[in-house]
Amino acid sequence: MSTAKNFLETSISRLKYYKELGDKSFEQLNEWDFHYQPNDESNSIAVIIKHMAGNMLSRWTNFLTEDGEKEWRQRDGEFETGKQSKAELISLWEKGWACFFGSLASLKKKDLKKTVTIRQEPLTVVDAIIRQMAHYPYHIGQIIYIAKIIKSKSWKNLSIPKGASQEYNSGTGVKDPAKNFK
Repeated sequence: MSTAKNFLETSISRLKYYKELGDKSFEQLNEWDFHYQPNDESNSIAVIIKHMAGNMLSRWTNFLTEDGEKEWRQRDGEFETGKQSKAELISLWEKGWACFFGSLASLKKKDLKKTVTIRQEPLTVVDAIIRQMAHYPYHIGQIIYIAKIIKSKSWKNLSIPKGASQEYNSGTGVKDPAKNFK
């Protein structure tokens, strides 16, 4: 397998894992939970979803031919609270990820050597992908943190549960910590 193909497959696989962590967090939440804000300076899960979807749609629509910051994107509006339902927010989340994964899946080895722009900054395609591999998990971590605050003791762990590291490391525990969620 070529290094380029391996990079793309690994990137997609890693990002699907992080998306799954977000999905499994959403399964534990009710309508109100998506709009909970720990304080006025913090974002709700709804705001984070709107921001991530806006970013994905802007960055990955016509990725190789247009600047990643589209004129039609309303970034500041992504940070405004709203009254979207859980279903509407998840639909937006899925739309963003579909755009992102569709764009990644369409890339060829030769595309990785190309230069794209994001906010008029030239980046290699590889750098643009790595940039998002840092950005999206950062926000998914925020989503999980807020969800854990909301659910408290009823939170169903998405990783190796506290006190179970030895079992996991010995090979008798669950091999994929995300599968702990039931």
